[in-house]
Order: sequence, then structure tokens, then C-alpha cells
Amino acid sequence: MPPFRTGTTIAVLVLVLAFYAALIGIKGVALLASGVLAGQLLGAALLVMPVLGLYVVWREIEFGRRTAVLARDLDAEGGLPVDDLPRRPSGRPDRRAAQGMFERMRGEAEASPEDWRSWFRLALAYDAAGDRTRARAAARHAIALRG
Repeated sequence: MPPFRTGTTIAVLVLVLAFYAALIGIKGVALLASGVLAGQLLGAALLVMPVLGLYVVWREIEFGRRTAVLARDLDAEGGLPVDDLPRRPSGRPDRRAAQGMFERMRGEAEASPEDWRSWFRLALAYDAAGDRTRARAAARHAIALRG
């Protein structure tokens, strides 16, 4: 997705979430004022949940922004791995081929544990292999190493 379109989509989704949070907040305040204990507890929960939701969305957007910076910088250095893996009909990389790429990238990260570049390439390899949890963990480690 082109950057402008992605940014626009994110902005619209954040605005919708903020609108939803405001509406839920209004209902929460009304329940707090109800004078009934159950209503007050529900009202407090309705005030906390949108704040928590907005925080989680902010963290995800920040993670995406920081990984995009790493990808841009690594690409400018010519360090991004070439994406020439065979694809399944769904468009996802073939897992067996991705496994080979993963083994190479894991070896690089083990050889250079303090290099954010090797950890970011490992994150890309985990993602290609279909392991999103470890991909995100490796990307977070690359972000921490980069500072």
C-alpha cells in the first residue's frame, strides 16, 4: 500500500476510534452519575476501556512507524534482503523457502547480536516464515538496539 494511502487509512481509523471513545465516555459519565453501584462500576469500566484502546492503537502505530524507519534506513544502505522467495497462491512466501532464509538470518543475528540490521533482517525472515510473534519480538529488539 502506498504511504499516502496507508497514512490516510490510519488517520481515518484513529478518528473513528476517537469518536467511538467519546461516545462511550459520555455513556460512562452518565452511568457514574446514576447513583447505582452496578451502574457506577460499569461507568468506570466504560471510561477506562476507550483510554486503554487508544493507548494500544498508539503503541501499534508507533511500532509501525519505527519499523518503517528501520526498513527505510536499511534499504538506503542496500541491506534489505532480496524478496525473491517463491509464493503460494495466497501471495505469502512458501514456508520451506522462507525457512532457508530464516536460517541464514538467524545465523547473522547470532554472529552479530548487537547489530540492529541483523535483527531487523531476522524479523523479516520470521515474518516470511509465518511466525509473526517472533517477527515482532525481533523487530522490537532491532528498534531497541538502534535506539
